[in-house]
Amino acid sequence: MGYRVEVSAQAKRDLSRIYLFIEAYESRTAAKWFNRLHEDLQSLANMPERAPLIREGQNLRHLLFGTKPHIYRVIFRIREDRGTVTILSIHHGARKPFKPSER
Repeated sequence: MGYRVEVSAQAKRDLSRIYLFIEAYESRTAAKWFNRLHEDLQSLANMPERAPLIREGQNLRHLLFGTKPHIYRVIFRIREDRGTVTILSIHHGARKPFKPSER
């Protein structure tokens, strides 16, 4: 079954903040990073269950993106009844664990 991938307002803010941070150092790197992340997010339309459940609970999953030391954690929810995968948060893997209040 194919899912529709949606990006929450919080995740859009996260993306913007991360992109601007990377762009401040290297604009070409920021564009490549964003394009690769976009491809990975769209890949969740097929088999989003491949990503593990997060320990913080709430039936949320995470997709790790990037390579050390620049790994980002994409938190998302699968809604089978709606046929959607909703991206809730995107943050650097070194940050504190996700809190449900962040969605």
